[in-house]
Amino acid sequence: MAGKRTGPNLTKIGEALGVSSATVSNALSGKGRVSADLVKKIRKKASDMGYVPSNAGRALRTGRSGVLGLVLPDIANPLFPQIAQAMESAASANGYGVLIADSRGEVTTQTDAIGRLIERGVDGLIVIPRRGTRIGTVGCPVAMVDTPSTPGNTVSADHWHGGEQIARHLAGLGHKNILLLGNDPASNVQNDRIGGMRAAFPADISCQTIWLEPILRQGGTTASLNLPDLVKNGVTAIATVSDLLALRVLTELQTAGFRVPAQVSVTGFDDLIFSPVVTPALTTIHMDMAQIAKIAVAALISEITGNRDKKPTPASSKKRTVPDTVMADTSRVPMELIIRSSTGPATPDQTPLPNGETL
Repeated sequence: MAGKRTGPNLTKIGEALGVSSATVSNALSGKGRVSADLVKKIRKKASDMGYVPSNAGRALRTGRSGVLGLVLPDIANPLFPQIAQAMESAASANGYGVLIADSRGEVTTQTDAIGRLIERGVDGLIVIPRRGTRIGTVGCPVAMVDTPSTPGNTVSADHWHGGEQIARHLAGLGHKNILLLGNDPASNVQNDRIGGMRAAFPADISCQTIWLEPILRQGGTTASLNLPDLVKNGVTAIATVSDLLALRVLTELQTAGFRVPAQVSVTGFDDLIFSPVVTPALTTIHMDMAQIAKIAVAALISEITGNRDKKPTPASSKKRTVPDTVMADTSRVPMELIIRSSTGPATPDQTPLPNGETL
């Protein structure tokens, strides 16, 4: 049997100040006509008395739970706990809690996760979708965080522009033969990152794209990318779509005796926590997760509470392409190039000796 609440309630706070419980409720919720001075007195008295609002009572009064659902595609990836932390912080600042579900990269698991969160009464969902999937009608507002080119995307980093920054950086260092390395060709985010790179390279630069997932399906998780052969054949820089993939590249190159960046430059994406401390420190693209979370949560809460401005704006006036997906006034957040020691000027000869020296 559930324990009885023994802390102060609205009636006790009202009795202490000589006002009604309805006035206390309005003051604490910010509703109704209560003077600013009285609101201040009521909130101070509630704090002094150790008042804790009842979520269950609030849900009965408002029809809302005060909880948002967050669906992540792979919580084992170190990027997504950082995103979850940013989302929880933004939600908490707005008085909301967060329930987290992990789709583990599976479409059916993602669908099940959304269903479980809906059953638990969340007011809205923030979904970072499994690569290449879309979110349809689910019965509550949804903020989707993927990439600006994804139909129905609410807000995200400007992945295309991030790719452009990497391309300009490598071109500025004199690299003419560049390998672009992706993980999953079904990922909208990764395609935008690579697309941005390709779009920004000058015409005199040769680049090829290799996707890791098909290689792993054929050769297993320990399959080699054959990067040493590519470098021997003239590749002077390898631009990857993630810091995790860049770490794999660094390991394979250094094991083969290549020096980074003296013989080949390597770049990542996302600026994960390990990126400044690996050897060499990784040149990468930083994503402002706090700003993305703030925009996504604000757009979702505005939809939940019905406070969204109905005036058309350049972003909000766009036709929704996904049912229930909320739109934000700002749909893309700039990314920042972080230059570290894994990139350097191109050198004319990349052939290694067994001891790692250059011929």
